[in-house]
This record gives sequence, structure tokens and C-alpha cells, in this order.
Amino acid sequence: MSRGARLHTSILSALTVILTTGAGLSLMGQSRHLSSITYDSYEGLVMAGYQGWFDAPGDGAGRGWYHYERAGRFEPGYCTIDLWPEVDEYPDLYETPFVFEDGTKAFLPSSHDYSTQDVHFRWMKEYGLDGVFMQRFVVEIASKSGKAHFDKVLSSAMDCANRYDRAIAVMYDLSGMPANGVDVLLRDIQEVARTHSLFDHSENPSYLYHNGKPLVAVWGVGFNDNRKYGFKEAREIIDGLRNLGFSILLGVPTHWRDLSEDTIPDPVLHGLIKDCDIVMPWFVGRYTEKTYPKFHSLIRADMKWARKNGVDYAPLCYPGFSWANMLRRGKGLQIPRNGGKFFSDQLDFCLQSGAKMLYIAMFDEIDEGTAIFKLASRVPVPAPRSEFVPLEEGVPSDRYLFLAGEASAKLKENLKGKKK
Repeated sequence: MSRGARLHTSILSALTVILTTGAGLSLMGQSRHLSSITYDSYEGLVMAGYQGWFDAPGDGAGRGWYHYERAGRFEPGYCTIDLWPEVDEYPDLYETPFVFEDGTKAFLPSSHDYSTQDVHFRWMKEYGLDGVFMQRFVVEIASKSGKAHFDKVLSSAMDCANRYDRAIAVMYDLSGMPANGVDVLLRDIQEVARTHSLFDHSENPSYLYHNGKPLVAVWGVGFNDNRKYGFKEAREIIDGLRNLGFSILLGVPTHWRDLSEDTIPDPVLHGLIKDCDIVMPWFVGRYTEKTYPKFHSLIRADMKWARKNGVDYAPLCYPGFSWANMLRRGKGLQIPRNGGKFFSDQLDFCLQSGAKMLYIAMFDEIDEGTAIFKLASRVPVPAPRSEFVPLEEGVPSDRYLFLAGEASAKLKENLKGKKK
């Protein structure tokens, strides 16, 4: 049962009706929210990835406890999330089967609700996070229900980005994509471009441009984990996006430059990267606070290669990692946050090394324990294979939003200083 139904204001209710009946339609004309900032470049911005895939029974998506559940069940012993969001500011919440130590019920938000994006983008503005890349999973949007959900989330986010003067861009995650998924992606981006005026910056000033064109990110090229697609499909995607008039960010493995470890050992990858505008390596889970200094030389060499080859470089920073409930291994697979020090060490190093843009993984990812939005220190009581990770004692719920915003301010100051 939705507690939020009782808390909805008349304005949010009206917007929910609009979104429910026209999930595939742009809100630009209806809401008249236009950003006061026109985002012409990723340079100078700190952006985060935004999953937007969490659903709840009764939210209108018809997907149940999607991405909260395991094997169709969301209850003690059956869940995939390791973190619990701080929920006090969400107008719409849904009662869960979990309880706190005092016996009170635990509630969660749904990504499907407009009000959830409204809260999230308000936080971005309050703390100074510049914006987000909205994930669109090719395997999800290939299905009717998946596409309907992500269309709804994207429409809400586009409106909220303009309402709160935040940057927004689309990121296609290729994970699990079959070889014939190229057509799904290219059809989808053309529909998104029409719906949300991606080629008319005056109509959607929040949409992020780079090198004079709307930016689209493609994540998952070059990994050596036996994916069903390969460099052939990646080439078709890159060429297709180029021909449509987009600039491209390519998400690649950690060891993309020397073609080792997590990367397919084929120099074709370098050719693909050179045909894109930005390269972003995936670092999540690759190092801990203790081992991160060993990656300093790797990141510096990445930056040097990118400069030499005329490609911009977006280093990734993440606050911690946990896959305990997803892998059903208790608390055995975690990279501790250490009260934010692990995160701030990465941010500081990248800024000191001359990074011109940053990518944060992730804004709302509580499955893998990388979320930077407001998190709870008070979590439901543990159950076998359902032990939630609370924020450490004394760490405020907004610590990671604050650190992200602080990094954005430092980045802008760094670039301003170089231009003098």
C-alpha cells in the first residue's frame, strides 16, 4: 500500500496523471520547465550514472518490486539491495515486508514516480552535483514493459533536469545485449531525440552537448567476459550515432589502454575509442582504499593517451561497493566506504591530476552499494541473506552528495584558474 498516495499534493497528482497517460511524450511543452543553464560541454562537470530501475507494487509500472526482489520475492531472505535509502523526503513511499528493530514498517520509493526524480534532481541542485547520465539498458527497452518504464523515468528526469537547472544525458548500457540489439538502440535514440528535442537546445537546454552535438554514452565495449555482442556491433552503434549527429562517450574496461586483464586484447578497441569524443573506463570493484594508489599511474597514463589521441577522458570515482545480498554471500564481498574517505581520495587525486570532467558511479545504485544519494544509518533488522549495510555511525545521510558537490566546485575552480 502506498503511503505516498496520502501525501501527494495536488500539483504532484496532476503531474502524475500527465506522466501516466503520456509516458512517452515530452513534458517540455506541458510543464514549461526550461533550464536557465544551457549545457554545451561535459568539461567542468561532475556527472553521475542514474539507474532508475527500482519499482514497487502499486506504482503503476506493473513490475512489482523490480530490482529490489530476488526470484520474484521481496521479503527477508529474498532481496538484491545492500543499502537502504534515507526516505524522509520522498512524497511517495511503498510499504515493504521489512521492519525496523522497534517493529515499525520499512518503506521504499519507486523510480517510476515523478516525485522520486523531483526529489533526486532537487538534491543535485542543493548539493552542486551537475547532473546525471540516465541509463537505458538495451535488453530492458527491447521489451514493452521495460521500455514503458524507462520512457516514463526519462520523461520525468528530463523535466526535473530543466526544473532544477541540471545537466542530463542518455547512456545505453549494452550488458546482456544480443548481437541484434543494435537496431533496438538506434531506433530508440531517434525516438528519444524526437520526444525530448535533443537537437533543439533552446527547447531542452539541460540536455548535455559536447563538441557541438548532443552527447550519448554507450557503456560496455571491450570487456572480455564473453558478451554476445562484439566490436562489429560496437562499430555499427558508433557509426550509427555519428551519422545521426551525436557526440559519443564510450564506456570501456579498466585496462583498455594496454588491452590486458578485463579487456579483449585487440587493438580494434583503440580505433573505436578514437572515433568517439570521450572515453570513460570502468573502475568499480577494481580497487579498495588501500590499493587505489597503485592505480594513480594507470589513470595518469590514460589521460596522456587520451590527450595524444584527441579524445577527452572522464575518470570514474565510486564511494564503495557491496554485492552481498545479490550474490547471497552474507557480508563477504564489500569495499568499505570509510566514512567517505575512499570516495574523497579518488575525487582529490583525479582533480589534482588535471581531470576536466568526472563520472561518478552511481547516483542511486543500491544493488551494488555504490549509491551517493541520501542513505540510511538506520536499516531494517537483518535476516539470513538479507543484511543491509548502514552508514557508519556519525556519517550524515548526505555525506556523498556533499562530497560530489564539493568536487564539482573544485573542478570549476581548477579550470577557471587555468584559463587566467
